[in-house]
Amino acid sequence: MGICISTASSEIHETDGGHENVVYYQETVSGNEIQRLGSLCSQQGSKGSNQDAAILYQVMDKEIKLLENLDCSCSGTTAVIVIKQGGDLVIANLGDSRAVLGTITENGLMAVQLTTDLKPDLPMEADRIKKSNGRVIALKEEPHIQRVWLPHEDTPGLAMSRAFGDFILKNHGIIAIPDVSFRCLTSNDQFLVLATDGVWDVLSNNEVALIVSLAESEEAAARAVIDAAIAAWNKKFPTSTRDDCTVVCLFLQKMQHLLPDKLHCSLDAFIEIAFENHLV
Repeated sequence: MGICISTASSEIHETDGGHENVVYYQETVSGNEIQRLGSLCSQQGSKGSNQDAAILYQVMDKEIKLLENLDCSCSGTTAVIVIKQGGDLVIANLGDSRAVLGTITENGLMAVQLTTDLKPDLPMEADRIKKSNGRVIALKEEPHIQRVWLPHEDTPGLAMSRAFGDFILKNHGIIAIPDVSFRCLTSNDQFLVLATDGVWDVLSNNEVALIVSLAESEEAAARAVIDAAIAAWNKKFPTSTRDDCTVVCLFLQKMQHLLPDKLHCSLDAFIEIAFENHLV
């Protein structure tokens, strides 16, 4: 599960259809916590932004723990938030959801990853977990996926290093402190995509950027990315349970639809993705 929010003092609406989640942007008023974070970021600069994001995320984590009807001892969620303040972006990432910027270069459309996937295979993350007596071990059947376990029990096997919830591991290196970064937008920047790892597990940054660049609206772009991710899951992992796919798309300006030779992918990839998702 994951939370993705892209806001410039705006509200996010989510449509949930089973494992498929489409989130899109509308010009209305957002929640108080997100508004407050955006206000503090613009007033206090980068140092204040880091501190305020950390405080707000931890407050949200504590509020989740107090929910009587929700047991999050062994379950939780990632979160990636992007706040647009004029021409500046503030990005606060928790876990392995991801934010990607679509921008125009002299060679065409390029996908720029704005966040780091915070997983236990990162040396800094693994070091923190091990210092708190957590274990970082991959299963034999999944040697490429490092997971976090309790010191003396083979549970719960969390595949991320930061999260809301998952309180059973909060004393063993799993934290709710986001990684905060900043970026100044340029006239070449076209759109933002925020999505959970269920999307990035099966689609590359450039594939997602390609799909979004062909869409006529933010909602259509999010739907197209979801559809492409589902198709990719069914093709690559036909016997596996599909991971959560949640997407936010935000157009920064009127989209420049590009020809295939201006995209950072092969023509075959362009044709396959475009036709599979009825985009051309």
